[in-house]
Amino acid sequence: MKKIKNVSAGLFLLLFSLASLFVGRNWVRQSIQNQAVVYNSRLNPTIMIPGSAASNTRFNNLILILNSKSTPHSLLRVRVNTNNTITYSGRIKANDQQPYIVIGFQNNSDGYETIKRQARWLNLAMQALQKRYHFNHFNAFGHSNGGLDWAIYLENYFNSKKNTVGTLMTVGSPYNFSESSPNDRTQLLTDLIKRRHHLPPSLVVYSIAGTETYKDDGIVPIESVLAGRYIFQNVVHSYTQITVSGADSQHSDLPTNPQIIELIQRRILDFPISPLPNTNNGGTN
Repeated sequence: MKKIKNVSAGLFLLLFSLASLFVGRNWVRQSIQNQAVVYNSRLNPTIMIPGSAASNTRFNNLILILNSKSTPHSLLRVRVNTNNTITYSGRIKANDQQPYIVIGFQNNSDGYETIKRQARWLNLAMQALQKRYHFNHFNAFGHSNGGLDWAIYLENYFNSKKNTVGTLMTVGSPYNFSESSPNDRTQLLTDLIKRRHHLPPSLVVYSIAGTETYKDDGIVPIESVLAGRYIFQNVVHSYTQITVSGADSQHSDLPTNPQIIELIQRRILDFPISPLPNTNNGGTN
């Protein structure tokens, strides 16, 4: 009787070990496959964030113009709600490796506290998008406070061990809010400077300012935009300041400014992953 019990116990342990081994091997195989999907992903979206009071339809005209000038790409719109839920409209077409994704926020008001919340919501959106579409590299574009959302996100939430961001282009982004003197630093600029070393070192940054009056773009002082040099210069792969003037250089017109559209084409769409040669001198063109 004891022998039968011992055999039964041994058989049970053997079957249990084999079952555990089978489950473990399947889990490892599935985990490897899931990782392979992400790391072998050729999807490289350009992700755009509008400024305050703008929705995820803000860049419709910009994308129409870009699609008319080069290979058309699909558009996915994302809205992050104040209860942390996410809604989608549009879609990413099969085999489109460089789609546009526009992320907007239900609470799109101005103010530093709101912008910090938006950066947190941006992180939620990025996690959801990467889980749904399996990409680990992207390019970023932000107009006005949308550029601030990106800066805070990249310093506080971005995981450079798992993901890569190629180019960040910010347009009319007030890194020092309404201050026109770099000596009068707002809490926003102070915080961004404090955490600048958390930025991805491979990042290529273009900070574009509009000069309707050669002092501001009608809303944002040019010196506030140029204060970005205190955040990015000498910690990212390259940082370039660019100033546009003349027609379509007013703050709200900047996203469809012909010079900026050309920059998006040449510096984001034509160079989706590989960084440009190091030009980290903070020069203004």
